[in-house]
Amino acid sequence: MRLASRTVWITGASSGIGKALAGECARRGARLILSARRGDALESVRSSLSRPEDHVCVPLDLADPASLEAAYGIVSRDVGAVDVLVNNGGISQRSLAAETDMDVDRRLMEVNYFGAIGLTKRVLPDMLERGNGQLVAVSSLVGKFGTPYRSGYAASKHALHGFFDSLRAEVAPRGLTVTLICPGFVKTQVSVNALTSDGSALGEMDDAQAGGLSAEACAVSSADAIEADKPEVYIAGKELAGVYVSRFAPWLFRRLIQRAKVR
Repeated sequence: MRLASRTVWITGASSGIGKALAGECARRGARLILSARRGDALESVRSSLSRPEDHVCVPLDLADPASLEAAYGIVSRDVGAVDVLVNNGGISQRSLAAETDMDVDRRLMEVNYFGAIGLTKRVLPDMLERGNGQLVAVSSLVGKFGTPYRSGYAASKHALHGFFDSLRAEVAPRGLTVTLICPGFVKTQVSVNALTSDGSALGEMDDAQAGGLSAEACAVSSADAIEADKPEVYIAGKELAGVYVSRFAPWLFRRLIQRAKVR
């Protein structure tokens, strides 16, 4: 299904992969709903898109269920049916499990997992009633395997896979599709904004992140996967090998990941 003329709601649209995906979807003719916490940043993104007048900004906070409810109310009233929901908003982590405050683990789950499924459950009834719609979750390769310094982040992404794999089986007979997008290292501010052990931001770019794919390249592959209705797609460089090594030679993966430079 082509994105042209479809209404696509993207969270985390103010920067990084979300911003790049907004640009790519707009170029393909989609009508966009852009969401993130900062309304001014969203307006800046909207004004940079093809046909800015066709797109709307609806600020929300993924960690606040009331904010999700309010945002859905605005979309239902002012925009109408959502054809594609892209759960992209999230936050990463750079800290050892033994040193990480529980509040950090809870925030990672609240934003990355509960925020995504909370918004999904708001748009789902209308999609089921229409018998049409696509639910997208931007996960990560660490949704397939865990690495050091990302215990809470990996847990939140693994949770997304469990939820959306189950949801896919439930809604397929009703005409809906589910796509999981799993990027590897992408050159964005994700590591700069990543939470450390006390909840403060790391404030620096990881070497691996700095050498990753561009957000624009990730967005093109993501849009292709959405249009192709792919159940799951991996978008990565050499780190993609981790998916297959962990699956087919888990004993080897366990040895390698202990020595991997992931921070």
